[in-house]
Amino acid sequence: MKMNKVMSGYHMLMILSQVDGHFHPEEGKVVIKYLQDTFPFRLNLDNEVDILSNMDPEDYLSHFMKCIDDFYEDSTYEERIEFLDFAAKLVGADNEVSPEENIYLHELFNAWDSDYAE
Repeated sequence: MKMNKVMSGYHMLMILSQVDGHFHPEEGKVVIKYLQDTFPFRLNLDNEVDILSNMDPEDYLSHFMKCIDDFYEDSTYEERIEFLDFAAKLVGADNEVSPEENIYLHELFNAWDSDYAE
């Protein structure tokens, strides 16, 4: 099932916040800021939280890659640049970039690398 860019972005940020095994409160602040900036209405995230919390960590990368594609399909170049900024801020929010976070961040940047040729 295809997700819109806000939900796919939310999923990517939440996965990024979990891949190192620790959810830092500063990461949560980045996620909240993302939602406030991209979706002006109040959201019910119960279903999204349920999906993510029941996901096996072994499935994170494949779901993350699907979210990358879904976000790309519905977004502009500028929106992707803004999202990359959110992703980088989230990964650096706890002042430590784990090897797992680095892998996911590289996947995201590499997937959208052709954008930089514009």
